Amino acid sequence: MSIYKPIIGVTMGDPAGIGPEVSVKAFRHTHIYDICKPLIIGNKTFLEKVNHNNLRLNAVNGISEAVFEYGVIDVLEVGSLGLDDIVFGSVSAKTGEASFRYIEKAINLAAQNIIQGTVTNAISKEAINLAGHKYAGHTEIYADLTKTKKYSMMLAHENIRVVHVSTHVSLREACDLVKKDRVLETINLANNACKSLGVTNPKIAVAGLNPHSGEGGMFGNEEILEIIPAIKAAKESGIDVDGPVPPDTVFPKARGGWYDIVVAMYHDQGHIPLKFEGFVYDKEKKSWLDVAGVNITLGLPIIRTSVDHGTAVDIAYTGKASETSLVHAIEYAVQMANSKGSNMI
Repeated sequence: MSIYKPIIGVTMGDPAGIGPEVSVKAFRHTHIYDICKPLIIGNKTFLEKVNHNNLRLNAVNGISEAVFEYGVIDVLEVGSLGLDDIVFGSVSAKTGEASFRYIEKAINLAAQNIIQGTVTNAISKEAINLAGHKYAGHTEIYADLTKTKKYSMMLAHENIRVVHVSTHVSLREACDLVKKDRVLETINLANNACKSLGVTNPKIAVAGLNPHSGEGGMFGNEEILEIIPAIKAAKESGIDVDGPVPPDTVFPKARGGWYDIVVAMYHDQGHIPLKFEGFVYDKEKKSWLDVAGVNITLGLPIIRTSVDHGTAVDIAYTGKASETSLVHAIEYAVQMANSKGSNMI
């Protein structure tokens, strides 16, 4: 009996960014082919430019044409963008349109269960909007195209996980979005996410919004009016949840193993500690030694994981980009696909 291997579609990301390079580098890892059937959704032309190990690039028009063998990179061609159509190191509507179409194709394939998971490389939000697609990022595209109303972003690196009450909004608006119902919804998403990753009885921490979690109302009353009532309701439903934990101590505790996941109140509250842990810079060589961390969208009817870095157009096609985040994103997608579906065929 053969081992079940889900088909995982990896979108190439913005063609002017590091997506093509990190994709080729990730597909050099033999264990990726041991755990899944991977393919890139994008354009072969850009992958050829960074294919320094001379892996065979197999352009296909449908999944049935893919071979899924190590040493071969299957590329599902979407559109006909070429090297002459873009200016490397710049933002353009053409690259925005191309990267949006890769995402759209991946979502459609996953919705039909033709592929069992999607993994996204970085896009330029500016380029996407220049192309006429008015979205704040991947999360919002996926939510809209899958008609999902209740969703959230989760970041993961090693034993630290974080899910957000709000993401791509201004800090002023983020404070206004800290409401009991949304906090409770995010706690539930966090609980379900941990279980999908094999954590049987998740221990969840809810971060406060204000310094010292408001200090009993001295520094803000959002904890008293919105966050604590949400935590109480979650506990009554049987969820193991703690908080509000002061934001400046919750992540050291999570790293120490106190919690399986942290509910952050806004984008940077969750992103900064994860990237501090996962991004390693060599100041002598003036280059990144590692860029780790995975972005996962919770609440969708399909699986979506992603790299946790940007397009890095300044180093695109130079050979300097790290594939670590993409490798981890593929691994998470496989883990979630195995949890969602059958372990064997």
